[in-house]
Amino acid sequence: MMFSRRAWIFAIFVAVSPAVAGEISGAAHVIDGDTIEIGATKVRLFGIDAPESAQTCRAVVEKAYPCGEAATARVRQMTEGRPITCKGDEHDRYGRLLGVCSVGGVEINRTLVREGLAWAFVKYSRTYVPEEQEARRAKRGVFATENTPPWDFRAGRWGEAEKHALTREGCAIKGNVNRKGEHIYHMPWQRDYAKVNMDKGLGERWFCDEGEAEKAGWRRAAR
Repeated sequence: MMFSRRAWIFAIFVAVSPAVAGEISGAAHVIDGDTIEIGATKVRLFGIDAPESAQTCRAVVEKAYPCGEAATARVRQMTEGRPITCKGDEHDRYGRLLGVCSVGGVEINRTLVREGLAWAFVKYSRTYVPEEQEARRAKRGVFATENTPPWDFRAGRWGEAEKHALTREGCAIKGNVNRKGEHIYHMPWQRDYAKVNMDKGLGERWFCDEGEAEKAGWRRAAR
């Protein structure tokens, strides 16, 4: 969702300003369709689940299209060159702020579901169920026909990765050291996951969950 890693989209908005408790604003670095960074703060858009970057979907009459890339592109379009404000008081298990984010008074979370670019993440909140129902009636985006929700897509990719992981059960995240010596981890559902060959001699390692990788000082791959 995923340029130098810390480079800002628009220089005038480099400063990050936590206006009040539970609120942060500034320029957004878009990681994927439901994850952004504002300064050093990683924000997971609350209540929604967008397709993964490597995920494809089907429309009624069209061939498969990259719905994950479409969601990411829409977030970039909404935030490029504009300050974004995210509000939230809770964090997920990976330390990401769970935020409701807006640009120019338009809420990003709600917009993505209404436009058929994300699902309401009902496992954690039913806030955006009305928007999903509206999008389903209108057959917008991923709701034009039956498509695999991202949580099922991730579970399927994780299960496949576990079968081939040469490590203890559950550790399917690949910790890769690239040519620049950067420590980057790849999730099983990311596009480049299958291309990564593990080499323990280079200090590469497997992780059991994303939080473990982050705490070890590795960053998530862009794709």
